[in-house]
Amino acid sequence: MTNHWQKGVSLSEVHGSIDTTRKGSWWRQLFVFFGPAYLVSVGYMDPGNWATDLAGGSQFGYTLLWVLMMSNLMAILLQNLSARLGIVRGRDLAQANRETYPAFINIPLYILAEIAIAACDLAEVLGMAIGIQLLTGLPLVYGVCLTVLDTFLLLFLQRLGMRHMEAFIIGLIAIVGGSFLFEILLAKPAAADIARGFIPVLHGRQALYIAIGIIGATVMPHNLYLHSALVQTRKIGPGKEQIRKALRINFLDSAVALNLAFFVNAAILILAATVFFKTGKTSVASIKDAYLLLPMLKSNLAPKLFAIALIAAGQSSTLTGTLAGQIVMEGYLQLRINPWLRRLITRLLAIIPAVLVILIAGEKDVDNLLVLSQVVLSVQLGFAVIPLIHFVSDRTTMGQFTASLVIRVLSWLVAALLLYLNIKLVVEELAPWLAQPGNWGVKALILAAAAAAIGLLLYITLHPFFTRYARKAIPLVHPQPAIPLVHPQPDALKDWTPPAFHHIAIALDFSAHDQKLLAYAVGQGGKNGRYLLIHVVESASARMLGKESDDLETRKDQERLDQYRLALEEKGYTCDTALGFRHRSREIARIAIQQKADMLVIGSHGHTGLKDFIYGETVNAVRHELKIPVLVVSL
Repeated sequence: MTNHWQKGVSLSEVHGSIDTTRKGSWWRQLFVFFGPAYLVSVGYMDPGNWATDLAGGSQFGYTLLWVLMMSNLMAILLQNLSARLGIVRGRDLAQANRETYPAFINIPLYILAEIAIAACDLAEVLGMAIGIQLLTGLPLVYGVCLTVLDTFLLLFLQRLGMRHMEAFIIGLIAIVGGSFLFEILLAKPAAADIARGFIPVLHGRQALYIAIGIIGATVMPHNLYLHSALVQTRKIGPGKEQIRKALRINFLDSAVALNLAFFVNAAILILAATVFFKTGKTSVASIKDAYLLLPMLKSNLAPKLFAIALIAAGQSSTLTGTLAGQIVMEGYLQLRINPWLRRLITRLLAIIPAVLVILIAGEKDVDNLLVLSQVVLSVQLGFAVIPLIHFVSDRTTMGQFTASLVIRVLSWLVAALLLYLNIKLVVEELAPWLAQPGNWGVKALILAAAAAAIGLLLYITLHPFFTRYARKAIPLVHPQPAIPLVHPQPDALKDWTPPAFHHIAIALDFSAHDQKLLAYAVGQGGKNGRYLLIHVVESASARMLGKESDDLETRKDQERLDQYRLALEEKGYTCDTALGFRHRSREIARIAIQQKADMLVIGSHGHTGLKDFIYGETVNAVRHELKIPVLVVSL
C-alpha cells in the first residue's frame, strides 16, 4: 500500500476525516462506515430519473420494472467496484486513469466525464425549477436562474464537515422516500401487475429509448468517480483485515442505499402506471402533467408532496454532482479551485442550455430535455466502466483484493450490455436522419465524432492487454516533501539550515489582537530583526483618494502606528511604519513586497461562509500575492 503523502489524495480537505479505527460495538462501527453510498444513491433518484420513470410508467405500464431492477443490480455491482478501488488502492477513478493512460487518452476521458456531470446537473436544474414552479407558480426560466443560489448551501455544508453533509443529504432522501410511500399507499397498485413488470420484455424502439434512459439515469458515470473518492473520507486502520472489514461494510452500505434508491424509482414508475397508464392517460410523460393529474388520488396533499420531493431530489443530487466535478478536475488536471467556484461553473453550464431551450422552444420541451440528458449519461457509461473493471482486475496493484473471477465476468457482461444498448440506440436514432439528403458537413462531423468515440473505447479496452504503459506517479497538488517522513536516514538533515528572518512585516488592524501579533513577530526576529508595522486605511476618503487622503481617520491611524513604533523602540527593537489605502489584501502584499520584507505576520479572525463574502478573505488573498513565508496567527 502506498502512503498518501507520496501520491495525491481525493477530496484532500476531508480525506480520512472520519476515524473508523476507534473501538466500539458492531453497530457503532457500522454507523461510522455508513454514509458514502447514501451520497452516491441520491444520483440514482434525481429529477432525470423522474422523467424517464414517468415516461416509462405512463406509456408502458409496469413492463419496464425489470429494467429498473436490472439497472439497480448493475449499480450495486459497479459501485462496489468503485468503492473497492478507493479502499484498496487509495485512488479515485480519475487518478487511476491519469496514472495508467497517456495524456492523449486522458484528455478526452476528462472531457467526457465533464459532459456527464453537466448532463446530470442539467436534469437537477430543470427538476428543481419545475418543483419551485409547481409549488409557487414562478415562471420556469426564473426558477432555473434561482438554482444558482445553492452554491452558498454547498459552501456552508462543506464548512461543517463530511458527516453534516451526509446527514443533510440523508434527510433529503427521507423526504423523497416518505413522499412516495404516502402516494403509493393512496394509489393502491395491484401486486400481481407489479410482479408481472419484472418479466423482461420491450415493446418497440420507443420502449428501448426509455429503457436506455432509465439505465443512464440509474447507473451514472460520475457516481463511479464519486464513490471511489468518498470511501477515502474514512480513516481505515493498518492491516489487511481492516481492509476486508471496510470492503464488507461498504458492500452492505451500497446494497442498503441503492435499494432505497430503487424503491424511489420503482415508486415513481408504479405511480405513473397506476394513475395514468391504467386510466388510459398514456401520453403523460412530463413532470408537470403528472403533478396536475395527481389529484386523481383524491388527496390535495399528493401533488404538494410530489413537488417537495422533486426539489429535495434535485437539491441532494446537485451537491454530490459538485463533489464529483471536484474529483474529476483534480484527478485528471491536478487543478484545485474553490468548491463554490467549481459549483458556480458547473451550475452555469447547466443553466445556459436550460434557459436557451425554455426561451427558444418554450416550456413544453423541458421534459424531452430531461430524458435526453439521461440518454447522454448512458452513452458516457462505457468510458468510466471499462477502466474501472481493468483497475480492480489488476493483481499487481490490488493484490489479494483483486476482484474475483465471477465478479470480473459479471462486470464485463454488464459493460458489454451497456455498450450494445448504447450503440443500438445511437444507430436507430441517427440512421433515419443520415438517410435524408443535405447537411453533409454536420453529418460528416457526427460520423467523425462517432468514429473517434469507438476508437477511444477500443483503446481503453485493449490497452491493458497489449501494452505495458509505464505507470507514472500522479503529479501532486501537495508535492512530496524533501525530507522523508518515515525512518529518515542519518544524513537526511545534512544540508539543512534553519532560515533567519531580518525584516518582518506585521499587518495590524488596531484591535485588541495587535499585541498578540507583535509578540509573534518579535518571537521570529528577536532584537536583531527589523519590523515594518502596516495598517490599511479603509475610510471613504481613503478609498477614493488613496495616499492623497488626509482625513481624520488617516491621521489617527498614522498616530497609532507611531505609538506602536515608539513602544517597540523603547524595548530595543528597530521599527518602520507604512499606511496602505483602499484594498486591504492588495495593499498589505504591495507594501511587504515594496519594502522587501522576508516574512509577513497576519491575523486570522476565523470567520467562514457568508462572512467571507461580506468581509473578504484577507489571509488567502495576501498569501497568493506573496512569495515569502506568511505566519497566520489565529485571533
